[in-house]
Amino acid sequence: MTGTKEAAVTPPANSRAARMREPLASDVVKATAEKHGVCVRPFTIEVGDTETGELRYVPVPCGSTVESVCLPCARKAKALRQVQCREGWHMTEEPDFTSESPTEAQTELLAFRADLVAAYREVSDQAEADELREEIQGVDDELRQLGMRGRLPSIDLPIKKAVKRSTKRRQDAPNLPRRKVAKTTLGREYAGRFRPSMFVTLTCDTYGPVRSDGAPVDPSTYDYRRAARDAVHFSALVDRWWQNLRRVVGWDAQYFATVEPQRRAAPHLHAAIRGSVPHDVIRQVTEATYHQVWWPEHDQVVYVDRMPLWDGDRRVFVDPDTREPLTDWDDAVEAVENPAHVVTFGRQVHSKGILGGSEEAGRHIGYLTKYLTKSTGQVVEADTTRQRDHHDRLHAELSVTPCSPRCAVWLLYGINPKGANGKTTPGQCKGRAHRRTTLGLPGRRVLVSRKWSGKTLVDHKADRKAFVIEALAAVGIEKPAPDPARLVWRKVDSGDVNVPPRDHLVMHAISERITWKAEYDKALLAAQSPPDLSATPLAA
Repeated sequence: MTGTKEAAVTPPANSRAARMREPLASDVVKATAEKHGVCVRPFTIEVGDTETGELRYVPVPCGSTVESVCLPCARKAKALRQVQCREGWHMTEEPDFTSESPTEAQTELLAFRADLVAAYREVSDQAEADELREEIQGVDDELRQLGMRGRLPSIDLPIKKAVKRSTKRRQDAPNLPRRKVAKTTLGREYAGRFRPSMFVTLTCDTYGPVRSDGAPVDPSTYDYRRAARDAVHFSALVDRWWQNLRRVVGWDAQYFATVEPQRRAAPHLHAAIRGSVPHDVIRQVTEATYHQVWWPEHDQVVYVDRMPLWDGDRRVFVDPDTREPLTDWDDAVEAVENPAHVVTFGRQVHSKGILGGSEEAGRHIGYLTKYLTKSTGQVVEADTTRQRDHHDRLHAELSVTPCSPRCAVWLLYGINPKGANGKTTPGQCKGRAHRRTTLGLPGRRVLVSRKWSGKTLVDHKADRKAFVIEALAAVGIEKPAPDPARLVWRKVDSGDVNVPPRDHLVMHAISERITWKAEYDKALLAAQSPPDLSATPLAA
C-alpha cells in the first residue's frame, strides 16, 4: 500500500541471501580472540632451540594502542598506563635513582676510546679515518652493554658555533619568582597523614569565537595560521610549563599527563601532579609561560607551481629558474633576529586537589586514560559539513607549516632543511603534524616524568608477570622460564612457506589463553581464606 512501510522479508534458510548474512570465519576468529584477550593481528617470530634443534613459530602481539586496530592490545596498554598513573600519583617515599659507581672495565674502555678519538682527529687518510670511526662505534656499543647511560662526546669537532639567544624574559610576560629546586619529588604532608596531589587542565589560546560543535562562528576571521603553529609547538610549550612550575614551587614536581584534542581540534593537556600546589600558583605559572620559536620566517610561500630541484653534484636543492642553491638552514637560523612565533596558553585553567586512595582519584585516573585507545580522528569526529570544513581549513594550514628543522615544507619557503637529500620531496613531510587524522597533535599522547613511579612501562609489565607467576607457584603450578641463551629469535620472511597462517596462530594463542585463565582462576580461589566454620549455625 502506498505510504506504508514495507515489512522486512526474511530470505529462505538455504538461499544465497541468507548465507551472505552469516558471519565469516575470520570474523568469528577475531571476535573469539577479542573475547579472550588475544592479539588479533600478531606478527610471527621463528624461535630456534640451539640444544634440541627445535623450531617453532610464535605469535608476538602487535602492541597497538588503538582499539580500532587491535582491541586486546589497546586495552592491555591502557590498563598498564592506569597502573603507572596510580602508583606514582600519591607516593609517600622517594624513588631511589642513586647512580652506581663506574666500574673499572668502563673506565678502561673509555680511556681506550679517548686514544681512538685522538688518533681519529690526527689521521688524514679517509680510509683509515672510516676504520677508526667504526672501531669507536664498536667501543661505544660495548660501553652500553656494560651498563653505561648518557651521551658520549662527539668524535667530530663542531663546524659552526651554536647560535645563542637571549634568555631575558619578554616584556609582555609577567615575571615569576624563582627558587632553588630541591631534589625531593614528594609534596607537602598535612596533619601528619594527608598528602594531597593535583589534577590540572591547560588549553591553547583562543583563535576566534567557536560554536558548540567546535566549528568557528566566522571562518574568515578565525586565525588558522596561529592555531596550526600552536599545535605544532604545543609540546615545547608544555615542557617550558613544567620547568617554570618546578622553579616556582622549589621541588622536582612529577607528572603523568595526556594530550587530547578539544572539539575545536586544538590540543589541551590533562595532568596528574604529585604534591599540592596552590591554585594561584598554577594560574600564575600558566600566564607567565611562553615558548619562542627561533626559526626563519615562514609567512609567505615562495614556491607554489614550480618546486625546487635537487642538484646531485652540489647536494642541495636549487631554484628551478636560476639554479642557485636555496638558503642553508644554519645560515637562515643565524640571520633570525626575532622569533617567528610565540606560543602561549589560553585563559582557561582548571586545577583541583585530589586525595590519594579516594574514589575521586580513581575517577580522574579513568578520565586521564579515557581516550588513549582512540586515534585523534576518533576523538574529534567531523559529523557535520561545518566541522569537516573547519578540519579541512586547519589541515590546509598545517600542510604549509614546518614541523621541525628537517621538515620538507621548508623548501616551499626557499630554505634547505637539515638532512635534505635526493629522496626529499618539496612540501611533502611524513610527520604526524601534517596528517589529516592528527590535525597537528604531537606524537606522544602520554607524557610521564622520569621520577614519576620509579619504573618504566617494561618494569610495570614485569611486576604484573611476577605477580601471576607467584600466584600460580603458590598452588603448585610452575612456569619455568626458558633459558634465553639457548634460544635464537628470527623474524620470518614474507615468502616463508613454513610459516603457519595467522588464523592458526591466533587460534593456538586462544587455546593457551583459556588454559592460563583456568590456572589463574584456580590460584585466586586457593588464595582466598576458607570460611569460618565456627561461626556457621548448625542445621537443625
